[in-house]
Amino acid sequence: MMPSSTAPDFLVIGAGVVGISIARELAARHPGASITVLEKEPDIGAHASGRNSGVIHAGFYYTADSLKARFTREGNAALKAFCAERGLPVRSCGKLVVAKNEAEVPVLDTLLARGKQNGVELSRITPREARAIEPRVKTCGAALFSPTTASIDPLQVLRAMAAAAREAGVTIETGVRYLGRAGCDVRTSAATYTPGYVVNAAGLYADTIAKDFGFSKNYHLLPFKGLYLYAAPDAPPLATHIYPVPNLANPFLGVHFTLTVDGKVKIGPTAIPCFWREQYGWLSNFDFGECREIVGRELSLFAGADFDFRRLAAEELRKQFRPHIVRLAGELATGVRVSDYRKWGRPGIRAQLVDAARRKLVMDFVIEGDARSLHVLNAVSPAFTCSIPFARHVADRIEAASR
Repeated sequence: MMPSSTAPDFLVIGAGVVGISIARELAARHPGASITVLEKEPDIGAHASGRNSGVIHAGFYYTADSLKARFTREGNAALKAFCAERGLPVRSCGKLVVAKNEAEVPVLDTLLARGKQNGVELSRITPREARAIEPRVKTCGAALFSPTTASIDPLQVLRAMAAAAREAGVTIETGVRYLGRAGCDVRTSAATYTPGYVVNAAGLYADTIAKDFGFSKNYHLLPFKGLYLYAAPDAPPLATHIYPVPNLANPFLGVHFTLTVDGKVKIGPTAIPCFWREQYGWLSNFDFGECREIVGRELSLFAGADFDFRRLAAEELRKQFRPHIVRLAGELATGVRVSDYRKWGRPGIRAQLVDAARRKLVMDFVIEGDARSLHVLNAVSPAFTCSIPFARHVADRIEAASR
């Protein structure tokens, strides 16, 4: 498909929830501007945004000085308002965070303090109160309840956002692949663009595109595969999400129960290191160059990193075996049987940024840019929840850089 304009005012690379939200925000701020969004796949939602867990997060995991803390709280309300405006379903089921032992209870208190600092509604409750919310829940000493955590259908929401963007005059070109930069031009599989400003929201490929523009010098992305295991229709139901106490030293939240917008129960996710960027199956989308690059980065993390990558990889690989991941979920609730969990959902791949110099996983959102381009390098969970206020932040950055 040939583009409607090869010289748009804004060219956004990537039609995931972040790219679409940024395009919508730019259209609202610049009436009459030409805005084109490029998506390499035949349709939107083929990657992270369309394979998202569907959880609208509340914002109590993150330190008050982080972008995630600010945008999750604001995004929770904004995303629910968008769904209400568009008539999209939201399951307001809340979330319990439970402790497996006494040693984890102080982490609940840390999360409670963060919730208070972040202006998030959050309660410390007793095990009896937790069981009043969800009779099957297990917890030791205490639990947290987050009433504003909810569920949506991520692909349905993404498509509604794309429709809203088109209504605002944004052009979304699918099946158009970024090929490279040549001076002020952006080469694609459809045409060469000469945009006024480039926004790189390319997810798993954001770092490689950023390097073409002179950014992401100290960062690279590592892909981690997330798998969810679905409960059978006749398995015991749940009333709410149930999460374990997280390890606050890394960005993964551990195996938990998620309640989908239509009431299905799933457990997961995994965070299995991939050998190339779009390794959804054993050999799907194999790319030798990517494999050599990413395996090399992973081997360097095995040799020494700010976190225990070797242990993390071993633990996550074990989670792809049904009995093991079901056993982990069974630490959070009663009546969890392997026979009830038989079907894996579509895998998703998390584009996790790594600080190359410090060899550590980057916890917060990262943006780099100048007066000609801006690059969203780290937009991992809860980026879907944060997408609307995050887009405002990006638009602010673009306006500041263009002055």
